[in-house]
Amino acid sequence: MKILTFSTLFPNAEKPGHGIFVETRLRHLVASGKVESRVVAPVPWFPSTHERFGAWARFARVPRAETRHGLLVEHPRYPVLPKIGMNVAPALLAQAARSTIARIIDEGYDFDLIDAHYFYPDGVAAAMLGRYFNKPVVVTARGSDITLIPRYRLPRMMVRWAANQASALITVCNALRDEVVALGVDPGRVTSLRNGVDLDLFQPAARKDNPAFTLLAVGHLVPVKGQELIIAALPMLPDTRLVLAGDGPDHGKLEALAHTLGVATRVQFLGAVPQSELPRHYAAADALVLASSREGWANVLLESMACGTPVVASRVYGTPEVVAAPEAGVLMSERSARGVAEAVIALRSRYPDRAATRRYAERFSWDDTTAGQIKVFGQALERHAIKGNQTWKAYCGPST
Repeated sequence: MKILTFSTLFPNAEKPGHGIFVETRLRHLVASGKVESRVVAPVPWFPSTHERFGAWARFARVPRAETRHGLLVEHPRYPVLPKIGMNVAPALLAQAARSTIARIIDEGYDFDLIDAHYFYPDGVAAAMLGRYFNKPVVVTARGSDITLIPRYRLPRMMVRWAANQASALITVCNALRDEVVALGVDPGRVTSLRNGVDLDLFQPAARKDNPAFTLLAVGHLVPVKGQELIIAALPMLPDTRLVLAGDGPDHGKLEALAHTLGVATRVQFLGAVPQSELPRHYAAADALVLASSREGWANVLLESMACGTPVVASRVYGTPEVVAAPEAGVLMSERSARGVAEAVIALRSRYPDRAATRRYAERFSWDDTTAGQIKVFGQALERHAIKGNQTWKAYCGPST
């Protein structure tokens, strides 16, 4: 089976950690030997690579094409328009990618279906491209594309249109599946396939005894991740320190909060950490804390567990499906600083055997997810063929 993977959430040479969960799932799918893929991962257009333009200049430095882990990845440019951009983004994205996809077909890679990730604008654009190239489309919903964006009227209309245009839909947890069905989508076309964890990369390692109970938080320093709640919990956890792996616009605010609360000496900022270095940080910590307000399926939870480190997490969307046993960790009773502190105390009072935490994570290999994808893709091809036959018969009229 030949697929075209389409998403703005895909790593590139400038941002190797961007959308790495999409790349990881695809790598395991291709490794099955049953699927071949080319990738179209558009990036915003920007005219200058000068460093004074910061993050925008990094977009300009992304190569037009690159090979990652044996996958050929194309990066067409699409315009991002301030203020009105949200409503026109799907059309601009589809228009920007159309010539690249046409060239890929002309070069001999006539793919069977479009594998799109993130519903808006990517999934809507993919639905447009599917109609243009007469290809079935499978869209994977991953979190805020379903829990947040459909709150806006026009994006909601477009998400519903794309969901009904697609031959099949995938969600990364059952909670997101319920949200998609609530949009009016036929439940029979929506499959929940949770993410797996790379058990070879994320493994337990030899540990030193920490002088203080060590919490680790992994993720961008942005409001939705809730790192301020973890810092605010530290005054209630006097013998606990916090290590933050990640960078983002909230860095300065979080540092200031740590100083204000008198816990700055117990908070360490690592900055952005490459995925290859994360296992040693997971293994060195006593617990991972994830205080997010929104998560579809948080990969960091399973990564930590695979390294033998239990977790403390907020009860949002797919997280209770990940943290579903005592050896996995503890869910907060409320998403607040006190909720973080109480959950950490509860975890310490019945701290699980780290080997048991690793065994729990081993239940989440990628094998079942890969098999599920192949099945969904096959069903999508069948539905598209049936739809095509019905359209042809309607066009030709009743036989005589």
